Amino acid sequence: MFKIQKLDFLIAFYVTCVMISELMGAKTFPVATIAGFHLSATVVIFVLPFVYAANDIIVEVFGKARAQSVVRSSLMMIFFLFLFSILATLLPPDARFSPQNKEYNDIFGISIRFSAASLIAFAVSEFLDVYIFARMRQKLGKKKLWLRTNVSNFVSEFFDTALFMTLAFYALNLPLGTNFNFIAGLSIPYWLLRCCMSIIETPLVYLGVKWLKNEKSNA
Repeated sequence: MFKIQKLDFLIAFYVTCVMISELMGAKTFPVATIAGFHLSATVVIFVLPFVYAANDIIVEVFGKARAQSVVRSSLMMIFFLFLFSILATLLPPDARFSPQNKEYNDIFGISIRFSAASLIAFAVSEFLDVYIFARMRQKLGKKKLWLRTNVSNFVSEFFDTALFMTLAFYALNLPLGTNFNFIAGLSIPYWLLRCCMSIIETPLVYLGVKWLKNEKSNA
């Protein structure tokens, strides 16, 4: 009676992870201190590998076109969230809600620059992930799923990190070298952490592909 199509569940989970990234990604936490350098990461580092893994699973089972459709749909949801957040924070509160309005705006008020950076980086990296995975599948066939998954993830996550950090933090009033050093110091450790998470979660891609193929074969 309570039946859910596996692909529907995977797409819903994917979109939920994307929304978590948009709404909760501002919080960072300390990871380690290496030679006096403090390494931090955003909380969505635990969520983003699932986003790329879901892409790879859908490409592996249903093909590149279906995965690209999911990415386009998610981008539309991010844009809708962005517009609605602006509306919700601009509307004046009534007297009953007024004491909580500042906190509400602090949580849901989205910086236009950060939102634009996130949207552009997500679009480029997600389509790149689908493209690389699909191209490698053409070359390797169904072999070496672990390699196809991690190579596509590493490359797409690099572009996602580099684009977002550059668009969000590049200061036009500072020299190129100063900007490069600052952005590289943020981007490289964070990208390496994301790569580690991708490796750790590789078995989930195998499980997800097997899980989804079973439903497809029985359809």
